[in-house]
Amino acid sequence: MSDQTAGHGHGAHHAQRTPKAEFYVYFTLIFLIAIPFAAVAWIAQLVIDRRFPVLGPLARAWREAGSITPEIFRH
Repeated sequence: MSDQTAGHGHGAHHAQRTPKAEFYVYFTLIFLIAIPFAAVAWIAQLVIDRRFPVLGPLARAWREAGSITPEIFRH
């Protein structure tokens, strides 16, 4: 008998899903909520390190929204 558990079994291949409007709504809401927190973290890092952080506050918020939103839709 052959081993069917090496990635060829049921559910091993998922079709690539296209982003839906709901994803963009959640992304936008999370991004807007993350901006003030990212700004405070950016200012704190600026004061502590006495140099500009690599990512600005909007880039930080975008990164956070980009990592949190897919987790919401993952089953």
